[in-house]
Amino acid sequence: MFQLFENPHYQRGISLAARTVLWAFLLLGVLLTIFPFFWGALLATHDRTTMFSSAFVLTFSDQLFNNYERLIDIMPFWIGMFNSFKIALIGTLVSLLFCSMCGYALAVFKFRGKSAIFTIMICSMMLPPILTLIPYYMIVSAIGLRDTHLAVWLPFVINPFGIFLMRQYVVASIPTALLEAAKLDGASAFRTYWSIALPLLRPGLATLAIVQFVFLWNNFLQPLVILTSTDQMVITQLLRRMQGIPNTPWGAVMLGTTISIIPLICIYLVSSKQMISGLTSGAVK
Repeated sequence: MFQLFENPHYQRGISLAARTVLWAFLLLGVLLTIFPFFWGALLATHDRTTMFSSAFVLTFSDQLFNNYERLIDIMPFWIGMFNSFKIALIGTLVSLLFCSMCGYALAVFKFRGKSAIFTIMICSMMLPPILTLIPYYMIVSAIGLRDTHLAVWLPFVINPFGIFLMRQYVVASIPTALLEAAKLDGASAFRTYWSIALPLLRPGLATLAIVQFVFLWNNFLQPLVILTSTDQMVITQLLRRMQGIPNTPWGAVMLGTTISIIPLICIYLVSSKQMISGLTSGAVK
């Protein structure tokens, strides 16, 4: 019995079977992940009659250009896309700067109350965002930022998750000896952060960029209560408004949804490449 398990051919057979099962599960997971996006793109080529037929639709149709014309006629689609991209891009860039600065300060500097500040920040992550919606609206209205893009991205550029992520990455990835050597060479605190620490934080910054960009792009509640002008609305608002008109053109809705996903895919591809390259390039050169 034990000789059977010690047989190299038997062990290779078990290894091959295990790899086959693993690849089968991975392939199934990939298919389950990709299929909703593929089906959405497929439905973007149909109209209401074929979309809601009794048969399960798995073929492309010829209504793509009609759906696009309907989409452009009903709402300012590309204005909404531009507004969403502007808010997400500016908010992400500013968030990367300030979250990395705060995380670096909490990880490197020693000052009174640092532990209390970090504890309060972590506890604030447990609050549901919906609880802050009314105070958020009251503050934005009081300072005169209603119906402005600044009110959509500014309150979220310094968020507890981003600071926590940057702090943990500084602690795990930046050697203390490197910071001390920069200090001995006469570098100021900001110069050390900007020239020494920030380049080493690229993998963490790429991760935060993905999270922050996706959050700002998909954000719906805050723009819903703040933005009232059609030319100021983001794409999530405009697509939701389409669902309230009589005889909703679901083909146009699916086409707009499919197009709105493309920037998210692009930012993920760019940021994930930077993240992987930063992880594999080595720490200190």
